[in-house]
Amino acid sequence: MNRVAAIQMASGPNVQANLLEADRLITQAVEQGASLVVLPENFALMGMHDDDQLRARELPGTGPIQEFLASTAARRDLWLVGGTLPLAAQDSQHVRETCLVYDTSGSCVGSYAKIHLFDVHIEDAGESYNESAVIEAGADPLVVDTPLGRIGVAVGYDLRFPELFRHMVSQGMEIAVVPSTFTRITGQAHWEPLLRARAIENLCFMVAAAQGGYHLNGRETWGHSMIIDPWGGQMASVQSGTGVTVAEVDRARLLRTRRNFPVIEHRRFVCALSTS
Repeated sequence: MNRVAAIQMASGPNVQANLLEADRLITQAVEQGASLVVLPENFALMGMHDDDQLRARELPGTGPIQEFLASTAARRDLWLVGGTLPLAAQDSQHVRETCLVYDTSGSCVGSYAKIHLFDVHIEDAGESYNESAVIEAGADPLVVDTPLGRIGVAVGYDLRFPELFRHMVSQGMEIAVVPSTFTRITGQAHWEPLLRARAIENLCFMVAAAQGGYHLNGRETWGHSMIIDPWGGQMASVQSGTGVTVAEVDRARLLRTRRNFPVIEHRRFVCALSTS
């Protein structure tokens, strides 16, 4: 079956506890027939302070978080999109917030470092965020072949930049996976409209896995993980707290929709995305 799952968590500062919770939720997804599972942004660590990521960073290919992802994908015989984890950057004061994709053998077949960093002030809530203080931005989009179709990866704040999704569609993307950590304020206002807009614009499935709930560091995240079809319809969702949402991804339906409503072919302006 071509069933995909979005996992919703309310992660905290204890990596091992978060991995145990992720494993529990992945088990639920597999029991519901999911062959591709997407974990949320920061699934393994929502630290008390930004620099907690520096202490938890791993080198590519080694470390407890990556070992968990690889072994879980192989043990469960599934494709696993590993939310994000902190990988070593070019200097010791930054990490690369990275989403790794694993196949059913537990091999890492794709790596995406978050391109757009959340450096904003939310006036209504009196909240400020400065991801670039500890995160080094990536530059290269990622599209990966899977048995369910070609998946493109975007993370959190990336969702606000339609040119990234257009670039991934030009690379054959059919399913966008979006691990995220939207705040309550921004999520309530923009989360679902952005997801539906990206699906409608690109006639693709969206599998959006979010953090949802209250966190020990004082943050409140919006949750509402959901799966959206290429026509912009919500197929499945989970509201707040931890949970799993699962839906069938019908590639034939996607191709039929694109053939009957060829909006992608009707483009007259093409945005060039520079990569390193």
